[in-house]
Amino acid sequence: MKWHLSIALLAASCVLVAGNETLESEFRTNGTLMHGVVERARQSLQEFSAVVYDGRKEIAYAIVITDDGYLVSKWSELKSAKELKVRIDDQLYEEVKLVSGDTQWDVCLLKISATGLKPVVFAENSKADEGTWVIANGATSRSERRPMIGIISAPSREIPAEGGAVLGIEIIEQKGAIIAGEVPEISGAFKAGIRKDDKILKLNDTALKKRDDLVEFMKDRKIGEKIEVTYDRKGKQQKVTVELQGRADTFGKEASRNDQMSGDVSNRRSGFPRVLQHDVQGSSKTVGGPLVDLDGKCVGMNIARANRAESFAIPVEELREISQRLADQARSK
Repeated sequence: MKWHLSIALLAASCVLVAGNETLESEFRTNGTLMHGVVERARQSLQEFSAVVYDGRKEIAYAIVITDDGYLVSKWSELKSAKELKVRIDDQLYEEVKLVSGDTQWDVCLLKISATGLKPVVFAENSKADEGTWVIANGATSRSERRPMIGIISAPSREIPAEGGAVLGIEIIEQKGAIIAGEVPEISGAFKAGIRKDDKILKLNDTALKKRDDLVEFMKDRKIGEKIEVTYDRKGKQQKVTVELQGRADTFGKEASRNDQMSGDVSNRRSGFPRVLQHDVQGSSKTVGGPLVDLDGKCVGMNIARANRAESFAIPVEELREISQRLADQARSK
């Protein structure tokens, strides 16, 4: 299959119509030869890639992981949706439950009432040389998933959180103590109950007396990690569990020139333990769906549009484990 694609692309680069230098139609990216090359992948996207809506607005894609209605998608694109709906093939499902998620990977589990679905076919592994062709969801319609073609553009690797993982408080060092300044409402600290002017006493078993103690404790922490925080509020000590988030996700990030030129990118695009990098052109609304090879097998899940040249996907090895774990947890409840 790869050999046929190479021949088609070579022909496309050489065959010109005399006079107007236009490619013959069969060699264009929307021509019959290219359609034939990606047909198996397109059929896979049609069967196990789902479109996710908030009301009538398309917000992401998802992957069908079981025949009885469990799907996975990108959590940060879905968690604020008011009216989740899902379309699989041409069937619209209007009752969708966001069951659970994995914040470290930014993956959520969805459930619809359905039977007889065609679940994702996973590739054996995600090992692929740079330059290997991959395919993802492009523009969609009510009845069709349309493929976008790209290549693996870098070796798989970790993408550290921009600015590192954070507790989610503004740090004020005051007379041998750490005091919480502003606490953003989206932060892990706020969600756990910590508020402005609380005195932070311990992180796990580490006592805090100065800013450097907190910085040292946090330097190797990861997004999604949970820590125990002991704090004092008006003389009363309390202990809560805080889930760490990325600095850019919590406090925002000043857009760089590259960001400004990149168009619609994902809000969460860092802090992943391992990703496949590819160059399929997408946006924040084309994440959550499968990344497939030319045989239509899923090699990963698109998790972030990082910038104008880079998209990230969770490799199939990790995606398989995450999907199985979330589905097993949901069924055990």
